Amino acid sequence: MTDPHAQGNALAVLGLLAHTELASFSRLAADAVAAPALDQRLELSRMAAMAMGRLELVDSRVTDLGSGLQAAMGPFAGALVDLDARTAPSTWTERLLNAYVGYGVVDDFCRVVAGPLDPTTRDLVDEVLADDGHAGLVVETLAGAGTRDGTLASRLALWGRRLVGESLGAVQRLLADHPALRDLLVQAQGSGGVPGDAQQRLFSTLTAEHSRRMERLGLTP
Repeated sequence: MTDPHAQGNALAVLGLLAHTELASFSRLAADAVAAPALDQRLELSRMAAMAMGRLELVDSRVTDLGSGLQAAMGPFAGALVDLDARTAPSTWTERLLNAYVGYGVVDDFCRVVAGPLDPTTRDLVDEVLADDGHAGLVVETLAGAGTRDGTLASRLALWGRRLVGESLGAVQRLLADHPALRDLLVQAQGSGGVPGDAQQRLFSTLTAEHSRRMERLGLTP
């Protein structure tokens, strides 16, 4: 890649993506420890290992672009820490919903800003963000639980609304702090160079995807 601006944009998305995968590993490993059943512990442990494999893919592409993984990740250090602190789960069901809903919003954001990137990087982002089976585990576990327990369903619906609000706030902070992401968003949304319009469209897209996730669980968005 010979265009320094395009290269910088690609490295910005890859740096953020690397943070999401590292967070995914830590979260899945913690979920495996907290899981109430052996089959869930095994499945979540496998998913944690897969997250590290995906991080290696990101590392390889960062190297191809002439940078290093730590250098690419550096500007995003702490970017997701506040989100985790604000959405600390208190139950197993809340823990499952965190990754599915909260980080689902961040994943959707990564897909959007990856749209204008070079095909190789864009395809890698899509590959890394492909469902690893976690969504199916969450739907299988929580949809049934909500059907059997109306109180639980109401509590999870409320938790889901908090998660999406906090996640959208995290996305807003990422856009405010990282010009490369703002640039890519404007390109992706085709908003004539107006960041405010692009962000409004983005939030509409992210909210719609959140609603679809909640509906899969039989919960009110």
